[in-house]
Amino acid sequence: MSEKVKIGVVGTGAIAQTSHIPIWKKLKHAEIVAVCDVNKNKAQWVAEKFGIRHFFDDPDDLLKIDEIQAVDVCTPTQSHPAVAMSALASGKHVLVEKPMARNFEESQRMVEAAKEDNKLLMVAMNVRFRQDAIVLKSFIKNGELGEIFYAKTGWLQRKERLARQTWFSEAEIAGGGVFMDLGIQMLDVGLWLMGNHKAESVKATTYNKIAQLQVEDSAAAFVKLTNGATLTMEVSWTLLSERDFFYTNLFGTQGGALLNPLRIHKELHGNLVNVTPDREESPTNLYKKSYETEIRHFVECLRGEGELSCSGEEALERMRIIDAVYESAKTGREVTL
Repeated sequence: MSEKVKIGVVGTGAIAQTSHIPIWKKLKHAEIVAVCDVNKNKAQWVAEKFGIRHFFDDPDDLLKIDEIQAVDVCTPTQSHPAVAMSALASGKHVLVEKPMARNFEESQRMVEAAKEDNKLLMVAMNVRFRQDAIVLKSFIKNGELGEIFYAKTGWLQRKERLARQTWFSEAEIAGGGVFMDLGIQMLDVGLWLMGNHKAESVKATTYNKIAQLQVEDSAAAFVKLTNGATLTMEVSWTLLSERDFFYTNLFGTQGGALLNPLRIHKELHGNLVNVTPDREESPTNLYKKSYETEIRHFVECLRGEGELSCSGEEALERMRIIDAVYESAKTGREVTL
């Protein structure tokens, strides 16, 4: 296919302006036709800044443009289901920012709509599109680490980074706190690296000790998978520490691996050998490039050149676990799925 994929972007906030729109503009096989934001002046400003033909304050007006083939949803979480399902019903494919919705029920409706309309629904879990994560996944798929039976992952941010409250800390809009923001990304990359097995049970605790928000500012969870493997997670917006922690550690029957920085060790002839590829990029570059790799992958799938990763179905399993995380934290009990 030589034609460019025509894109409409709904939501022109920070993630759209700093990541999505600049990447769409640089891809040779894609073209942004229109942007939309509830603040029409903002939509106009973004359209003029990036040289985009059309701007609207109502998603329905954007969806009426026949040449648009896919919609990139960058709005607050509360509005994801309505925007995505309207786009799907109008015959557009959808890329939606994480989390796909506020809970499992909303997410399930989105997945069912995509199936009914026979359109692609991808959730933008950019952490799995980091180059170090992709390299690690290739080692695991090739059986280099044997059976992965235990993993732990976390994203702990210093309190200083919580400069001001945004809609991320409003439960009605975001669906939760730090686990919906950071936890879902670490849950996704952990499950993806481990083979996307379903969860059997969840035990979790949430905290609101530092920031005094209406949602949790820290959380820890333990997930048992149906294949017997386990995954532990810890996330925080308010860590009283000198630095942030962002990591995923995997342990298998033939080796182990660490993510950020990438380190892969394999047992060979009774010795543990470092088999990490030589190339190493800075965490900042890995993070920035992950968005480009993610959006480029979506374009390739739209053009029939790849198999969709991070599908709505995969994201739905994450939302099922997140519902269980909040239920377990509320009741103080392990939740069986």
